Formats: sequence, C-alpha cells, structure tokens
Amino acid sequence: MFVISIACGNCFILKPSEKDPSVSMMMAELLKEAGLPDGVFNVVNGDKEAVDLLITDPHVDSVSFVGSTPVAEYIYHTSSQHNKRVQSLGGAKNHMVVMPDADLDQVVDGLIGAGYGSAGERCMALSVAVAVGDVGDKLIEKLTPRVQSLKVGPGTDPEVEMGPLISKAHLQKVQSYVDKGVSEGADLLVDGRSVSLQGYEDGYFIGGCLFDNVKQDMAIYKEEIFGPVLSVVHQPSFDDALKMINDHEFGNGTTIYTRDGDTARAFTNQCKIGMVGVNVPIPVPMAFHSFGGWKRSLFGDHAMHGMDGVRFFTRLKTVTSRWPTGIRKGAEFIIPTMK
Repeated sequence: MFVISIACGNCFILKPSEKDPSVSMMMAELLKEAGLPDGVFNVVNGDKEAVDLLITDPHVDSVSFVGSTPVAEYIYHTSSQHNKRVQSLGGAKNHMVVMPDADLDQVVDGLIGAGYGSAGERCMALSVAVAVGDVGDKLIEKLTPRVQSLKVGPGTDPEVEMGPLISKAHLQKVQSYVDKGVSEGADLLVDGRSVSLQGYEDGYFIGGCLFDNVKQDMAIYKEEIFGPVLSVVHQPSFDDALKMINDHEFGNGTTIYTRDGDTARAFTNQCKIGMVGVNVPIPVPMAFHSFGGWKRSLFGDHAMHGMDGVRFFTRLKTVTSRWPTGIRKGAEFIIPTMK
C-alpha cells in the first residue's frame, strides 16, 4: 500500500505487526539507499498503544489496515470517529467450488498450493473446498495422499513445502481448532498435530490437516483459522454451493473449477465476494486492479491497489475557469451550463 501512497505524493508511516517487524525495517533501509528522502517512508514499531496514537492523531489524514476482522472493525470505527479516510481489510474464509466436470488434477494442485502455502497464514488461502454432486469421493481420494506427503521443515531448506507457524501461541490456536473440528464431528483424514522435526523439537511446526464432511455450523467452517487446515464440504448442487458461500460472513475471495462457461458466468455474476477466480487457485487480481473483499472482509469504501488505491491516497479537486475574452457582458443568475 505504501508504494501507491508515496507515488501519489504522500508521506507514509508503516506500523508493522510486533510479531514480524524485520521486513519493514529492511524495506526502509533499501528505500533510503535508493535515495528516498528522509521522512517520506517511516516505520514505527509498537503494540496497540502505537496504533491508537496513529489512528487518533490529527496529523494523520488516512489509515490503511490489513488484519483480523475484530481489529479491522475497531480500526475503521475509531479512525472514522476522528474524521479520517479508512480502508480496513479484515478476515477471510475463501471457498473453492469443485464442479463434477472439473479437472481434478488441477483442482488438487490448486488446493495444495493455495491451502497449505505459507502454512495457510495468508488472507487469500483457500480453507474450504466445496465438492458439488458426486465429485466429493474422487476429490478426497486424490487429495488425501498429497496432504500426507507435504514436506514440512524450516524455510531455509529449499525443498520444504511448508514452514512453521509464526508463534507458539498461534500454533496452539491452530491445534485447538483441529481439536474442535474432531469434537464437533468432522472426519479428520489427515492429522498434522503430531509433526516433530529432529533438531527443531521446539519449533512451531504443524503438518497439513484435512477434514471431510464439515458442516456449516462447525467452528472450523465459520471461523478463520489462519493455518494449514483444509475443510471439505459436500453440497448436492451448484445453487446450494453458491448459497453457502453467499451466506458466510466473510466475502474476501472465492474460485470455481469447472469446464462449463455458463456455470462459471453464473458463479462470477451471483457470488457476493470481492475477488473471484475461475480455474485459478488464488484469485488475487494483478496490482493494476483493486484488491479487497465484501461483507465483513472489508470496512470502508475503497479497496487497495489499482484505481481504488489511487482514489484513496488522493483528493479530488475540480477547477472551473473562464478567460476575460470569452466572458459575455452582464450578470448571470444561473449555475454554469453547457451552451
């Protein structure tokens, strides 16, 4: 977000997560080395106290946030109360609809990469696969061994497919969701809770987890887990799958896998989701388009990137002018019009 902000002529203050401040500091150093003047890009580290100072300070004109929905809502309301322009992106529960005519090899490749990449710790992770009609058993048959064979290890190993979670507290949170899924009656086909790596016994590792027969009233379906946990839900028809997605409180991203253009068109037109894909696993638009969800995945009137990003970081100015040689004599008592 800071790239568009600076390109539009603003100075920018970045407050990174206190759990992961290193990359922000490195970016600041690189920008300074590249010749960016001091004071244009700034990094402020801290916790909620630093956040509250930024979102209430009268010198800050706008606030852009990405995080969980409860915090996003707090940022939006507090900043708005202090007369700031706000774009506040919240949580997600991204669904992939798998139609009976889908190419299951492509589906499984997509689910493995999008569901377990970054250990599921990204807002565009696919966390729900919706199997329509009779495709569910075939999907599970192909998907299960792929999840079981995921290579878990430190990110420094180039052959590793999935690294650790960010903290011990988050590891315990993800494990608790898996526990809850089992207790609520879902079928745990692949259990990654027992993963232990030699030399990294105290690391925050968990293997890929795969649930089948997940229901809409279960916590693992309703809530954002932010970990490598994929739920498979069965629906008898396209209409049932679409309704389920539209009924969810989050509306960040979704995708459908099908060979039928009419089905794809109906899905893209009727789903109440901000970012939609067809036969692509992660429906992130290119940066010249805007990025953002609907419902409780976005608070505010502007998405990020693209033209919405430019509109957010600029102000509209309209100039109306005439020159003396073109001015008619006499007073006019009407609003200017085209003549």
